[in-house]
Amino acid sequence: MLREDLRHIFFDLDRTLWDFEGNSAATLTELFHEMELGPAGVPGPAEFIRNYTEKNDLCWELYRQDKMGKDRLRTERFVMALETFGINDPVLSEEMGRRYIDRSPLKTGLLPNALETLAYLRDRYTLHIITNGFEEVQHIKLEQSGLRPFFDTVTTSERAGCKKPERQIFLHALATGKAHTFDSLMVGDDLEIDVYGAREAGMKAILFQPDTEAEKTEGIHTVHDLKTLCEWL
Repeated sequence: MLREDLRHIFFDLDRTLWDFEGNSAATLTELFHEMELGPAGVPGPAEFIRNYTEKNDLCWELYRQDKMGKDRLRTERFVMALETFGINDPVLSEEMGRRYIDRSPLKTGLLPNALETLAYLRDRYTLHIITNGFEEVQHIKLEQSGLRPFFDTVTTSERAGCKKPERQIFLHALATGKAHTFDSLMVGDDLEIDVYGAREAGMKAILFQPDTEAEKTEGIHTVHDLKTLCEWL
């Protein structure tokens, strides 16, 4: 049983609680108009966001593999996205990267039922965050969105010096939260990074998969709505 001996629940942040796609899209739409990308040759916000998302995912994968640093990632994803539309402007890319980092964390969109679920679980368990996001950015997101009061500890990959799915970041978070593998559960949206990473460290894990049409993974506890956690836990 999932709730047997369970005392601590660790959550991923982006795409699990904080609506990364929605908040990012809102910020990128603002920047599209502010930076006058339309007259520069970009067809529209939706196409720019779609292209940026692909480049951002690529850069983050390189970052997780230690093949790209934090500062380069923040600009390079915009360099790559703009170059797709024939715009080769390092100054513009750097400015967009700066404005995005300044503004996106201030957005407050959350996944459906996030606050209600956390309020229910907080009265029963000790809650924590484990995130691969950057230290200063993730704390801003938590504060601005009203999530911070729910969590006893926040472990970022930057502070821990290692990234999910590495076993060490989970062990670091457990030690910080005075938790143990046998009484702890990880909830996250990424099968490899959150679920398999936590399991490798000895924790229980639940996959949060909002897409109800997504193919199920055998042997993995999966929820499509955060409020289902209230029923299971």
